[in-house]
Amino acid sequence: MVDAREPHHVGEAAALEETGRHTLGPHVVGQRIVVRRVVRGETGPSGGPALTDLLGVCTAWGDGTCVVRPESGEPVRIPIADIVSGKPVPPRPSVRQRVPAREAQERGFSLFADLRTRPLGGWVLRHSPTATARRANSVLAFEPAGVPEAYEQVVAHYAATTGRPIAAVLPGSAEDELFRGHGWALESHDADTVFQLTSVSQALRALAASTRAVPDAGVRVELDVVGDQATARLLLDTGERIGGGVAAYDRDWVGFRTIEVDPEHRRRGLGLAIMAELLDWGAERGATTAYLQVLGDNEPALALYARLGFREHHRYRYLAATAGR
Repeated sequence: MVDAREPHHVGEAAALEETGRHTLGPHVVGQRIVVRRVVRGETGPSGGPALTDLLGVCTAWGDGTCVVRPESGEPVRIPIADIVSGKPVPPRPSVRQRVPAREAQERGFSLFADLRTRPLGGWVLRHSPTATARRANSVLAFEPAGVPEAYEQVVAHYAATTGRPIAAVLPGSAEDELFRGHGWALESHDADTVFQLTSVSQALRALAASTRAVPDAGVRVELDVVGDQATARLLLDTGERIGGGVAAYDRDWVGFRTIEVDPEHRRRGLGLAIMAELLDWGAERGATTAYLQVLGDNEPALALYARLGFREHHRYRYLAATAGR
């Protein structure tokens, strides 16, 4: 682990000569970086300028200054001219990223108020009488079922409910191969779905720093809360609904679905305004982890959520029984 204050004893003079020769810049804002810098006015053990390392998230770069927020303590303002070297470093692995994919998916069951689930060994049969979303009307098959005739039970269950058997599987998994072996194929031309996670605190910090998360004049976000589910309505002053979204709280996780803004009102930061209201609601209930799901080729949505700190946890795809099977 890097000590944020301990001076380095070797190569100080040589390092000082390299001050300013690094690859950091405005592009690292929002990233976790390590910076080696000169400590002006202090002398190192060998008689040259003292050097120190700082590890944290770069929150600003400009006007001759780099601002780094360490994991504890106040942000540090570093004159760019004093930076000897630096580089981005991978985010610290989080406990939430180690949650199994099936467990993460099960948190999402709360997003559909009337969802009916039934375990089938290691699989879960899912059906909603009102929702049309595939994740509410498919078998969650992320691990071996481990029970006899599981496949046949899936087919029978969805023949009696939706009329179209669909399976959610991890790409390249044994379950992917099993259903394909029965003649199933990709349910649509959609890209694989990306399940993303972040900490609620990180997302809230990002929203607080964004002026676009505040609704325009004449626009407001209202929440309708029923139990552990909140529905956001994005409204004009006239009362016209121009967007919305749904959030659900479950065991200190808050999830989101159908965050949308009418096409003629997009590119105004209104999606962020919806997320801000729903995140605040989840935080008030004690949520520490936020999650959502987005298609892997939806670049605008992926870019938006990346700015809030969301990172990929896993990907999955939907397979459907072909006609006659």
